[in-house]
Amino acid sequence: MSALKRATSRKAEDKCSRGPTKDQVRLGMKKNKSKQASWWKWLTILTFIIFTAFCVVLLWDYLREDDFKEVFARQDDTLEGKFFEVPCSKDYENYKRFAACTPTRCGRAVKDTVVNREEAEKMLRIAKRGLSLGGSDGGASILDLHSGALSMGKQFVNIYRYFGEQIKDIFNEEDFTLYSHVRWRIQQVIAETFGIDSTRLHLTKPTFFSRMNNTEAKTMHDEYWHPHIDKVTYGSFDYTSLLYLSDYKTDFGGGRFVFADELANRTVEPRIGRVSFFTSGSENLHYVEKVEWGTRYAITVSFTCDPAYAIEDPSLP
Repeated sequence: MSALKRATSRKAEDKCSRGPTKDQVRLGMKKNKSKQASWWKWLTILTFIIFTAFCVVLLWDYLREDDFKEVFARQDDTLEGKFFEVPCSKDYENYKRFAACTPTRCGRAVKDTVVNREEAEKMLRIAKRGLSLGGSDGGASILDLHSGALSMGKQFVNIYRYFGEQIKDIFNEEDFTLYSHVRWRIQQVIAETFGIDSTRLHLTKPTFFSRMNNTEAKTMHDEYWHPHIDKVTYGSFDYTSLLYLSDYKTDFGGGRFVFADELANRTVEPRIGRVSFFTSGSENLHYVEKVEWGTRYAITVSFTCDPAYAIEDPSLP
C-alpha cells in the first residue's frame, strides 16, 4: 500500500475513533428537535380534531334529542293567556271566505283558565269510560261522541249501534251537558283571541277524545307523531283546539305538542284543564311527540267558519 493511501486510511480511522464532531452532533440534535416538533404538531392537531368531533357529537345528540325545541307553555305554569302570532298562510285563499270569521290574524295560544280542574277531571272520566269499551291495538285510540266512532282493534265501531241501549249505562245527560258547556267556552275564547264573531264559528268534525300510550303502532291511525296541517288534512278546519286531560311528566312522558316552526320548534306541555288553540293553516304545522311511558288523554275540538260543515253537540240516542 502506498504511503498516501496509508495516511488517508489512518485519518479515516482516527475520525471514526474520535466519534461525531460538534457540528454533526448539533445537526443531529436539530433534526431530532425538528422531528419532535413535527410529531407534537400533528399530535396537537389530531387531539384538536378528536375533541372537536366529540363536542360536535355531543351537541348533535343534544339538539337531536330536543329537536331544536323551545317550550311555549310549561306544565307547571298557570297561564292566563299566552299568544304567539305568526303570518297567515295562503291556505285560506283556496276556500270560501267568511267575514268576521276566516282567519286574518293567525297564531297559537294557550290558556289555563277556560276549564277548571274539577271540570277537566269529569271530562277525563267521560273519556275513560268511553274508551274502556274498546281501544286500538296500537298506541292511539279515539272516541268521537258526535259520530259514535270508537277505536276497536285495527278498526272503528259505532258505539251507539254496537252497544245499543247499554250506552246509557256508560254515559248520562250530565256528561253531554258538560261537554257542550266546555266546547262553547273554548269557542268563545278562540273568538276573543282572534277577534272574530263567536256566532259565526261552528263546531266541525272530527272532534274527539284521544288516548295515547307507548304501544307499538299497528295501523296508520296509530301513527300520531307525523307533522301535519289541519286545514290541508280536513279542509273544513279554520281553528283547532285541544283540552288536555292529563299532566305531562306526572301521568306520562313524551307526548308534548310541537309546533314545527322554521327556526325553532315550540312545544306545549300538557296540563290537565289546559286549552291550547291555533289557526288551522300551514302556519301551524304540528305533531305530537311519541309517548314514552304512561297514558296521555286529551280532547280535540275543531271549528269551521263554513256553516255547511257545522255539526251539533252530541246527545244520548
